[in-house]
Amino acid sequence: MIIQNYRELAQNRTKKHALQILESGLEAAAPNIGLEKYIKKGKIKIDSSEFFSENYSAIHLVAFGKAADYMAKTVNFLLDVKSGFIVIPKGSKSVLSGKKFQIFQASHPTPNQVSVDAAKAIQKFLKRRKKSELVIFLVSGGGSSLVCLPDGVDLSDKMYANDLLLKSGATIQEFNCVRKHLSQIKGGRLVQGLTCDAISLIMSDVDDDDLSAISSGTTYCDNTTFSDALKIIRKYNLVKKMPENVMNRIFDGVNGKISETPKEPVILNYVVASNQDCIDAMTKKAKDFGYSAKVLKISGNIKDATQKILKELPSPKSVLIFGGETTVEVLGNGKGGRNQEIVLRLLKNMQKLDSKFVVASIGTDGIDGNTEYAGAISSSEIDVSTVNKYLMNSNSSEFFAKIKGLIKTGYTHTNLQDIGIIIPQ
Repeated sequence: MIIQNYRELAQNRTKKHALQILESGLEAAAPNIGLEKYIKKGKIKIDSSEFFSENYSAIHLVAFGKAADYMAKTVNFLLDVKSGFIVIPKGSKSVLSGKKFQIFQASHPTPNQVSVDAAKAIQKFLKRRKKSELVIFLVSGGGSSLVCLPDGVDLSDKMYANDLLLKSGATIQEFNCVRKHLSQIKGGRLVQGLTCDAISLIMSDVDDDDLSAISSGTTYCDNTTFSDALKIIRKYNLVKKMPENVMNRIFDGVNGKISETPKEPVILNYVVASNQDCIDAMTKKAKDFGYSAKVLKISGNIKDATQKILKELPSPKSVLIFGGETTVEVLGNGKGGRNQEIVLRLLKNMQKLDSKFVVASIGTDGIDGNTEYAGAISSSEIDVSTVNKYLMNSNSSEFFAKIKGLIKTGYTHTNLQDIGIIIPQ
């Protein structure tokens, strides 16, 4: 199983069902499932677009994100690939090796020098491509920090700005808006000037599969402006906290001294997998167990998402399946992540209810927040009298460590947002 500590956690029938339903969601997130729908031996066909291997002198891959290695492995099996770049998170062991691929292990969620080195190598590689060649971009969540090339600011400034936004509670769209306006490659800039054919195949980790937001729209384009970036910085009261060089660049952009990000895509971009694929698989599994299933999409502030879920709690013989991605304002120096925190918040609010539930939530990438765990599972019957202490320090992981409710998968080599389940006991 992908859930490594299933036996330890599956203490009763309800928890077994919850974990097996989550497992089905993780299985559906495997990159090969989405890619194999559109790629056959020697051919890519999506909608009316077709690419045949025989029409090109060489095919190259540029893969970045949490699913980059798994995506590249799949495409390499289906097509005759000459060479490629793979950029994955540090700590994630690549599922693909060989001399034809140059592999970078960069930092996430804050970029590092390896992120810059990878971006420069890819940029240089793309400039050398011949018109007779085909470049296939394989994009997944996490690419915004894994491939980073600052523009007008140095890496340390961008790292600091990144950290401020990460802890502010900004949405991924807001976060990426600012990052795109501090970058030489984001918002479609990476593919500007490309002289050969290219296509970008994308695993979505954002709401509504917004192509401009996934990995900061590196192969797409950008519908935001420097003015939007400034509004976001002001919204979270970060103007005085941001490095001076960052604010100078933003102000220069607002005043028209710097050109805007591209507003039209120059290559084809397609979403090949999304959170909905996980939700569909989980719904089917729940029905196989005899439950009726209700589905809920969540996003935005974690407190609001918690209340939204509480209004839709399932009745006996039914389950609530939820998916999406929330935002968390980081407090203190604790260990935790949005999946562990939303389970903890739900447990806290369930104490006053007569009904009891099993609650679980995980990140499909296998890494929740600043922990080594994917998420958490627990019954609402537990004592949560000390919950506030953990929430006030963003320390949900310590709480679940004490009750042995942490779910461990390790790096899953995919990323289709978060998935969760609630089952009445």
